[in-house]
Order: sequence, then structure tokens, then C-alpha cells
Amino acid sequence: MTQDKPKTRIQKRNTSAILDAALQVFSLQGFRGATLDEIAQTAGLSKPNLLYYFPSKEAIHIELLSGLMDTWLDPLRTLDPGGDPIEEIVGYMLRKLEMSRDLPRESRLFANEIVQGAPRIIDQIEGELRDLVDEKAAVIQGWIDDGNLAILDPHHLLFSIWSTTQHYADFDVQIRGILQEDQAQHFADAAVFLENFYRAALTPR
Repeated sequence: MTQDKPKTRIQKRNTSAILDAALQVFSLQGFRGATLDEIAQTAGLSKPNLLYYFPSKEAIHIELLSGLMDTWLDPLRTLDPGGDPIEEIVGYMLRKLEMSRDLPRESRLFANEIVQGAPRIIDQIEGELRDLVDEKAAVIQGWIDDGNLAILDPHHLLFSIWSTTQHYADFDVQIRGILQEDQAQHFADAAVFLENFYRAALTPR
């Protein structure tokens, strides 16, 4: 679809419906398992109508991932070098956990892309994501050098936060199957556990 003039209200609505449907399908089926037919059906549109807005399945996928990368980076961007080190890191962890609670489909979309080798976002991972992680890791290392945090590897600290928080979105079925409790409850319990866990791990000995 050309972008020579602003979209009409119907075009905006249909584009939004397609992206929401694609998010649902991709998060469940992955890129390889998803089909344009299924996305169109989920969006309530015909396949020819969908192709008017996006020329291919990959174009839809790239559109979703491009928007998601900014969403994913925002919490890390807010890590304040001038703040209290433990509060900043715990706050970051809690924001990531909230994202797993509020954006589970987006988390699974991102995870599926990574598992497949990140073919559509590898440039962003090796570019803006790595640059941001290196920048914040240097901030964390500075806090460690000043004696305000326990001695640990800043990069692996960030990786651990991603793992412990995104797990609650990517493995939601497993968690619900084991705990047999309301989702809101296990996210609340996870927040308490992870906050205590990271405060203990980060506090200088």
C-alpha cells in the first residue's frame, strides 16, 4: 500500500485489526507456522483485502517487531545513572515484569523471533540493543566500583532480569498449570519474590 496521503479512518482501523490479529497468530504459531489466511480470518478481513495493506507475511512481522523493539528498550533507557543503584535496578526488573503481565503476546512474539535466530531484527540486536545494554552495563559497573552494589557481571545481571521476568509471559501455560491459581496472584507473588531476590543479590557484602 502506498503512503502518499494520510490513511482514512477505515484504513487505520483495518491496519490496526491486521496488526492485532497478526500479533495473536505470530505469538501462538511463530513466523513459520503463521499464514496470511489465518491472520486475515482473525482480523475479519479477506486475504486480498489484507494484501492491500501489507504485501506479505514478512512485511507484517517486520512492522510488529519494529514497534516492539522500542517498547522493549524503553524500560532500560529509564535506568538513571544518578539514582539509587539498587532502587534503579529493582525498578527496572519490576517494569519488565509488568510488561510480561500486560504484553504477553508481544513477549512471545519477540521470543519466537530470537529462537529462530532473529533473522528480521539481528541488525537491531547487534546495533541499538547492544549499544544500550553496553551503556547501562557501564553504569552498573560504575556503581559496583563505587561499592554501592555487590560484585557481579553487569551484562549477566541484565540477562538474568530478562530471563526471570519474561519467563512469566513466555511460559505462562506452564506456570498456571503448576500453580493452579489466578494469574494476577502469581504475578503479585512473583513481584514480591523477585524484588526480595534481587535486593539480596545486589546488596554489597
